[in-house]
Amino acid sequence: MRRLFPVTDQTPASPEAMADREWSLDELAEAYAYPALDPGAHWLRANMVSSLDGAAQHEGRSQPISGETDMRIFGTLRALADVVVVGAETVRQEGYRPARAREAFAARRAAAGQGPAPAIAVVTASMDLDFTLPLFTSPLVPTLVVTGAAAPAERVAAAVKAGAEVVVAGDGAGVDAGRVVRELAARGLRRQLTEGGPRLLGQFVAAGALDELCLTISPVLTAGDAQRIAGGPSVTVPHRLAPASVLEEAGFLFTRYRRI
Repeated sequence: MRRLFPVTDQTPASPEAMADREWSLDELAEAYAYPALDPGAHWLRANMVSSLDGAAQHEGRSQPISGETDMRIFGTLRALADVVVVGAETVRQEGYRPARAREAFAARRAAAGQGPAPAIAVVTASMDLDFTLPLFTSPLVPTLVVTGAAAPAERVAAAVKAGAEVVVAGDGAGVDAGRVVRELAARGLRRQLTEGGPRLLGQFVAAGALDELCLTISPVLTAGDAQRIAGGPSVTVPHRLAPASVLEEAGFLFTRYRRI
């Protein structure tokens, strides 16, 4: 992996020093560290992958356009987060499992006052989830189900029975994306990571709740009619972000943008 941006005085200049090499997990953790947060503040980061022609998925899943280093960064971003926020459709399509404790990040998480693994927060209006899955029955920390006040009562009861914590973040059946961020932060989950899907990310964008986008640009073309990384209604004025870093390996670009 090579750092293409930012260029600093410490950036090696010789072709030999700039040659690709595998970064350690510590180096990745430093490169993707959350900013220092003031008391009560929170930070929502998204991690997505896109093909060169804008597809966020191939045949309904993101894995076919991902790669080995992308998955190492995926794991690193999870290991830095307090909570991973994901839409119910993505849970169903991608076969989500609980986040696991990783020894390589144990000391870093302990120093940050974090538990052994991030919580998973599933955002759903219908509560159409299989509560017998390991995501709900055997996580290291209880899975959160984020829904609206008018969610089906019997499904809410099923979630609680399975051991999940139900978080209300909307007055109707659905959720308010901005409120999702605030409700999680109120529970001490201030370093937030969303892995989509596109519909959920679109809601965060529309609500002005997204602080940072980590976007892997995969060197593939897929054609077809796959979703983009963010869906739903368009915003009135496009949101402008500033580049924070660009890494490269094997043709993949690992970009990071922050709100201005």
